[in-house]
Amino acid sequence: MHFRKLLILAALVGPAWAGVVEDVRGALAQHSFTAADSELASYVAKNGVTGEYVEAHSWMARAALSDRNYDQAAAYAKQTKALALQALKQRPLDSEPHLPIGLGAAIEVQSQVLAARGQRAQAIAVLQTALHTYGNTSIQARLRKNLNLLSFEGRPAPALRAEQFLGSKPPVLSQLKGSPVLLFFWAHWCGDCKAEAPIVTQLRSEFAAKGLTVLGPTRFYGYTAQAEHASPSDELAYIDAVRHRFYGGLLDMPVPISKYNFDVYGASTTPTIVLLDRTGKVAMYHPGALPYDQLKGEIEKVMAR
Repeated sequence: MHFRKLLILAALVGPAWAGVVEDVRGALAQHSFTAADSELASYVAKNGVTGEYVEAHSWMARAALSDRNYDQAAAYAKQTKALALQALKQRPLDSEPHLPIGLGAAIEVQSQVLAARGQRAQAIAVLQTALHTYGNTSIQARLRKNLNLLSFEGRPAPALRAEQFLGSKPPVLSQLKGSPVLLFFWAHWCGDCKAEAPIVTQLRSEFAAKGLTVLGPTRFYGYTAQAEHASPSDELAYIDAVRHRFYGGLLDMPVPISKYNFDVYGASTTPTIVLLDRTGKVAMYHPGALPYDQLKGEIEKVMAR
């Protein structure tokens, strides 16, 4: 689940929602696993194993992975996954927001630990198995993102769907072979996307004459800044307003609107930036923002091939 939605839910249910997750994250930010363990123990003694507890526990695995303590990360991820699977015996995965975050993070850490240890095939197998099991849930895009990080580059880019679009009509990717293509996945709530827009604008102006095409897929999230629940037509109008306010240099950029595109490209992180070479294969897959110099360098590599 994306950060803006989490903020809305936190505001609705109050401080109790964020307590254990934020307390654990705060302790880990101070590099204190002991304090984080203490927060978890105190919470579970009072409340039992809740979705919040599972999510908070997943941060232990993520912090250990960040520290490159792979044994500890694997152990925390295994524990988190076991807690999540036990909870799933009582309720569906997406019955509340915390459980899918915790389970998705546990599987993510398991796969990244395996990859870091050089066990790439095993990491891919973990993610493929999880996608088979949870491919129709909210963690699909997150699982696909991690799988794509391990296996996407060098593969033909999946076709994009454009049930609805803004800007000019999106071309079919297969029709763009012979030219490099930059896919800029963004969301109306995403601050990092707004910060990346001038970089994409500048690079498009520099490389358009050499054939670079830029597409900006986005999707509906079911809400806007003004309404927690928004109809597709209202959200479309809001997306267009955001586009005009923050993406002024890209107003003619084709913007296909489809959740499918985000799922198949694993764009659970926004922005996600995907660069296709002249043959239509993925040359670079990057969840997250990229600075100008780095993205320019990647485009120049594709142009030189």
